[in-house]
Amino acid sequence: MTVKLYYSKGACSLVVRIILNELGIEFQDEAVDLKEKKTARGEDFLSINPKGAVPVLVLDNGDVITENQVILQYLADTASAQELLAPVGDLKRYHTLEWLNYMAAELHKSLSLFFVPGVSDEFKANVLIPMIQKKFSYIDKHLSHNTYLMGKHFTLPDAYLFVMTLWTHYFKLDLSAYTHLTKYIGFIQTRPAVIKSLQQEELGG
Repeated sequence: MTVKLYYSKGACSLVVRIILNELGIEFQDEAVDLKEKKTARGEDFLSINPKGAVPVLVLDNGDVITENQVILQYLADTASAQELLAPVGDLKRYHTLEWLNYMAAELHKSLSLFFVPGVSDEFKANVLIPMIQKKFSYIDKHLSHNTYLMGKHFTLPDAYLFVMTLWTHYFKLDLSAYTHLTKYIGFIQTRPAVIKSLQQEELGG
């Protein structure tokens, strides 16, 4: 299987890149200017994804898949990567998807408000930061009993959580109080697929 990933540097598309590298799937990539809605080759990105967002995965048959959670499930299922996502019928699958949905619908949605123009500093300080801190506290408590989100094995939502923690550097949100989370981040950073992905996007690591 050879696929193409449309991405934006440091965006949530980095989650898909990490999983592609975890699975050893060969892929092409092309950067997207999300403001101009243009690809690096000058194509109209809206003609590829009318929603105007990354990630976008184009399959070798020309089919296009969007939305992080769906792309990740597709990759894990297609590669039969049962450590990343258990098979249909196994309760571990649904608990993994539970965490994946939490990352997308709760953490990602909250953190993305920092990038929205016009959001006041007062709102960020009094509403947004306390809300995000509560979510990280919940995750930190869970990680006090688990190496990864699903226990002993790295799964799809771990890649998502890692990228979300990277975002906190952009707006200087201190995670040092979350001792289990910070230990977890350091552990995730040592994974070869993560190191490779950060290097590919020139994000260090």
